[in-house]
Amino acid sequence: MAMAASTAEGEPMMDINTTPLIDVMLVLLIMFIITIPIQTHAVKLDLPVDDPNNKEPPPIDPVKNKVTIDPAGTVFWNGSPLPNLTVLRQYLDQTQTMNPVPELHLQPDPQARYVVVDEVLAVTKRAQVEKMGFVGNEAYGSW
Repeated sequence: MAMAASTAEGEPMMDINTTPLIDVMLVLLIMFIITIPIQTHAVKLDLPVDDPNNKEPPPIDPVKNKVTIDPAGTVFWNGSPLPNLTVLRQYLDQTQTMNPVPELHLQPDPQARYVVVDEVLAVTKRAQVEKMGFVGNEAYGSW
């Protein structure tokens, strides 16, 4: 019968079998990894604060919406002035998600600066508006 090697006959073996210890540690490590909650990545956004003096934004008509430009360069959405072209883009994006997509009527004043009209047209193109028409072309006269 073979016996474990030792330095002297009859002395107990001084080596510790570490295999069960390693197995238990690996099981505990796996359980610890599984029970850790998955961390979600958050994106900080600065959202606008509601101003009590601010009127409610003009509603979006599900059939047709009218964008007008006055001689001073102010852009109007369904008769209400827009603070900037970013708001116009937001309205246009909302209309493009509706089903059916409402028409957009663009009516620049004959005295409106071409630069403003061009910027509005660029915004409508970036918003991929497909149902768009010009209103009041007769005000420009015949060419």
